[in-house]
Amino acid sequence: MPVKKVLLTVTTYPLPSRSYDELVCTAGVLENGEWIRIYPMPLSFLKGLKKEGKVKQTKYTWIELDLKKRTDDFRPESYSPKDYEFQDLAVGETLDTKQNWQLRKNYCLNNVYTNMNTLIEESKAPQNKSLATFKPAKIHRLLIEKDESEWKPVWQALQNQMDLFADEKQTPEKAFPKVPYKFKYEFEDETGKKRNLMIEDWEIGQLYWNCLKNSNNDETIALEKVRQQYETNFINNKDIYLFLGTTKEWHTRRSKNPFVIIGVFYPKKDIQTKLF
Repeated sequence: MPVKKVLLTVTTYPLPSRSYDELVCTAGVLENGEWIRIYPMPLSFLKGLKKEGKVKQTKYTWIELDLKKRTDDFRPESYSPKDYEFQDLAVGETLDTKQNWQLRKNYCLNNVYTNMNTLIEESKAPQNKSLATFKPAKIHRLLIEKDESEWKPVWQALQNQMDLFADEKQTPEKAFPKVPYKFKYEFEDETGKKRNLMIEDWEIGQLYWNCLKNSNNDETIALEKVRQQYETNFINNKDIYLFLGTTKEWHTRRSKNPFVIIGVFYPKKDIQTKLF
């Protein structure tokens, strides 16, 4: 297939529920607003772009590379790099947040779902849709649940993925420390039905670790800081859209709702909206 231009919008935090090479997944949108999933796309490589000064940030940055459709994945948006050494990769501009994220909105909000039942129906065969932008009618709260503190069963898979890309050896437990909590949004769609979905975005996982470090390893304080950001700040001050995606495992099983939150899009609330 020809070289694709992709606006990177999502990097997921590795979770045991993901398949072997989908442990870390990157997704984005094409110039026409269509979603695309790229895996494996190693975090070590994305971090390397920042370290080398090629980009200030990877999110909302355009990249061009040759992709091939994954034959082992029935989801139509799933691709993998043709060259795992990324010699063909070209890095473009990063879209800024001026005019309340207008440039980003131009590409990320082309097709917004407001009804979860509609999206779930489209996730079934033959469409098998697995990526979408969703606008909740109302977000109630951030749910925080205790989770296992280690994920030894998938360390080998993580190590194998790291060995595939990284020059320097690093243990997976150090590179991808297990977040000992699950974060979920409880929300309603346009039908008024209340749902909750797990947030698998890299951003919330990294926020937890940063807050833990800044609170002298006090988990209670760290979790409160995460809540302040995703609940107090986001719900009150931001115009929230959710980037939703399916994991290969649960989509294959035809779960009643195979979607999780893989990213949060949070421009400020429009001033006019606040007045009414």
